[in-house]
Amino acid sequence: MTQDLIRNFCIVAHIDHGKSTLADRFLELTGTVEKRDMVEQTLDSNPISRERGITIKLAPVTMHYKIRSTKSEIRNNHQIQNSNDQNSFGFRDSNFEFANSEFTLNLIDTPGHVDFSYEVERSLAACEGAILLVDATQGVQAQTLAHFQKAVSLGLTIIPVVNKIDSPNAKVEQTVDELAQLVKLDKSQIGRISAKTGEGVPELLERVVREITPPSGKADSPPRALVFSSQYDPKRGVVAFVRIVDGQIKNDEKVYLLATQKEGAILELGHFTPEMKPSGGLETGEVGYVATNIKDPEAIRVGDTLTIFNSQFSILNSLSPLPGYRSPQPVVFVSFFPVDQDDFAYLEDGLRKLKLNDAAISFSPISSKALGRGFRCGFLGHLHAEVSQERLEKDFGLAILATSPTVEYKIRNSNIETRNNDQNSNPRNAKQNVSDFGFRASNFLGYEEPWARATIITPQEYVGAVMTLCEDRRGKLINMDYHGSHVTVHYELPLSEIVTDFFDQLKSRSSGYASMDYEVTDYRAFDAVRLDILINHEAIDAFSQIMEKSRAEKYGKFLVERLKETIPRQQIPIAIQAAVNGQIIAREDIPAFRKDVGAKLYGGDFTRRLKLEQKQKKGKEKMLALSRAEGKQIGKVSIPGDTFLKIFRT
Repeated sequence: MTQDLIRNFCIVAHIDHGKSTLADRFLELTGTVEKRDMVEQTLDSNPISRERGITIKLAPVTMHYKIRSTKSEIRNNHQIQNSNDQNSFGFRDSNFEFANSEFTLNLIDTPGHVDFSYEVERSLAACEGAILLVDATQGVQAQTLAHFQKAVSLGLTIIPVVNKIDSPNAKVEQTVDELAQLVKLDKSQIGRISAKTGEGVPELLERVVREITPPSGKADSPPRALVFSSQYDPKRGVVAFVRIVDGQIKNDEKVYLLATQKEGAILELGHFTPEMKPSGGLETGEVGYVATNIKDPEAIRVGDTLTIFNSQFSILNSLSPLPGYRSPQPVVFVSFFPVDQDDFAYLEDGLRKLKLNDAAISFSPISSKALGRGFRCGFLGHLHAEVSQERLEKDFGLAILATSPTVEYKIRNSNIETRNNDQNSNPRNAKQNVSDFGFRASNFLGYEEPWARATIITPQEYVGAVMTLCEDRRGKLINMDYHGSHVTVHYELPLSEIVTDFFDQLKSRSSGYASMDYEVTDYRAFDAVRLDILINHEAIDAFSQIMEKSRAEKYGKFLVERLKETIPRQQIPIAIQAAVNGQIIAREDIPAFRKDVGAKLYGGDFTRRLKLEQKQKKGKEKMLALSRAEGKQIGKVSIPGDTFLKIFRT
């Protein structure tokens, strides 16, 4: 197949703007999936995606399409390379040729939520163009802006489109104006479609063929393929999702990963239809999969360069790795513990396999006195953590206890000597864990927390409520931009204030209309304290956390009250305390069960009652010393496992 007949593109948009529905119409229009086999959101095959109604994983599919008109102007790769005219996105215009051929369209459906922005980056890196989709009922949103900026920075051709023009609530012309202003194009170049009814979709698909450039790799060069995702198959090992940049890859060859220097053997390769369909090989510019027979899930990394293992090792040495992706930096940390400690090894295996197609996850083993062994996991956001937990529970049959989300703090020292013995010359690179909080070196200057720059787009009537929310979360206003009936508000916020319930509160205070995107910018000094929860004077490490001093007392009282509600009464009294830097700030007591030992006495000497009460008291003291009831034993108190679940899911 000639490269001039290949188009690699993706659909990017804010959450719920109709990406997956548009992908369904493309599948119908090209005959990739029979109409009788179509279901809503065909590419969202993950059960969690269907339950939540959102895309959480990129999904590639190869479609074949014959353009309707023989007089359409089609981009020719050779002519583009020899043209001197460029459009505003850096691609060359003019010099077209007429064509009446069948085109191969490789579409990668992408998520829309800010927590899955890394999935979008991986999709963009494998494409030459992107459809920028905007909901006519909502207008340009925060993620619309973020995706557009990323696509332009990668040099992709942008096709701007307004969706849901059939909706009675659609504000088509207003949305067209907003989108035209964003992409700096004339309004006549903004597409108008309804992904639901199919109106305008055939014309959009023709624009994909006409306007997006074909891949520019060299077919006669040594093969290089970009790994943009992967998954694990027990029989075939790691299955890599690849975009062939140079050369070609055929069946029964040996593969080599340049970054990890691992070898494998191709058991099968092929295209996505959208199911995996085996073929004889993959050529330059194509998107497909390669079953590598590599059984180690960590042997293949997203962003690595896959090539063919050649006996002439000098060829491998001369190959340069493809520009991969930026290394994802987790911003939210949640600890996962198996409810049954015997499942620890299964949890580790599940995390390793989950990381195969979600490179943004990081994890390291930890141990807790209260919860046993587990893993401290890093994610790109709160929703990312929730979805990952669901995938582990449903895909691997695990019962998991997850702690409250937190962020990573740093110690600031006066020189390069750090708590973690890091060799980096940055004096602020010591990452701080709760267990290390009491550490004070001679060069200690203080603690720092991560801050983020947030972009919030909201209707004008909700600006006051949104600003109040940001101010309550220690936010600092940068600026505001008015455009039509919407306002873009830029704030600086502590990341710890964002990762908990900020999104929920934002939607609540704006009646669901506000949207937000954020990016971590730097670390700043703050007044840090350590909050501990003690039960019968013994600290529970699972509840210990670092936080800003002004929030500690309120949150400590909240935890103490919640624990009193969830821990059942027992035969001994239970004291629940919250302490900030060792000083008690809140306390609740759960009284012990007490039998009325004098209930059967009818008159007589009152000393008989005193003797029975003294006997009961001694029994309680003995019970306090020897109590070994089932459940988590904290301070000789039996705490049921579901207590932790109730607290952490509050």
